[in-house]
Amino acid sequence: MSHNHEHGHNHTHSHDHSHDHDHAHTHAHDGKPDMSTKEKLDVLLAHWVDHNDSHKDNFYSWAKKAEQAGLDTVAARLKQAGDLSEKVTQQLKQAGENLHG
Repeated sequence: MSHNHEHGHNHTHSHDHSHDHDHAHTHAHDGKPDMSTKEKLDVLLAHWVDHNDSHKDNFYSWAKKAEQAGLDTVAARLKQAGDLSEKVTQQLKQAGENLHG
């Protein structure tokens, strides 16, 4: 499901959110069979990498702003969130590499 939303700053963006439940499909879309799990994961992993990197960049950007505002503790936490996001991105990339084995 696509939607636009704001994050408390001056931009909006669209993205899909996957859900932790399956919807049974017993029909084909436009005469094509449903995507395999591997094909879905290929698309999802690429999307998740891009989406996570976007958040990571925002964390680092706001860490810099917080630091400039003298909010050192907040800045440090935001930098940590950015660092953790980078680790998540690396795991997602490795999953993609394993998918293509």
